Amino acid sequence: MTTLQTTCRHVEATRSLGGRLAGLLRPGDVVLIQGDLGAGKTAFTQGIAAALGVEAAVTSPTFTLMNIYPTTSGFDLVHVDVYRLERLSEVVDLGLGEILDAGAVVIVEWGDRAAAAIGGDRLTVSLAAGADDTTRTVSFKAEGPTWEPRLGDLQAKVLTST
Repeated sequence: MTTLQTTCRHVEATRSLGGRLAGLLRPGDVVLIQGDLGAGKTAFTQGIAAALGVEAAVTSPTFTLMNIYPTTSGFDLVHVDVYRLERLSEVVDLGLGEILDAGAVVIVEWGDRAAAAIGGDRLTVSLAAGADDTTRTVSFKAEGPTWEPRLGDLQAKVLTST
């Protein structure tokens, strides 16, 4: 497992970083996003959604738990927020395995809380506040047979433009 890291100096840079990641996403991919409240998890997801051609407004599904967006890439983008879930069994009950088997891309906010229910083939994105209110350190950890081979592309296509 290799971890790659970059810095975003403002929220638009965080969205842009998510947009660049969108070009690497394939049906069945899982991206777990973790970070404190206000770290930029939803902004990062908004960038992914915009780059995939999602026309709807993308907001955190904190209360609905899951939003499904059709993309122009031929697969659905499923945006999940597990912040309010208290037990791992509640994450399992969301049926993410079936959603992935159907060829969607799943983005999970508060992904560290869902990791045990997801399995080992995933990209984990961690956002941490920097020295000021707008700077974020963003770390990417690729795990599993579909993400580890894409580390070079992640470095070249996603992180070099930050």
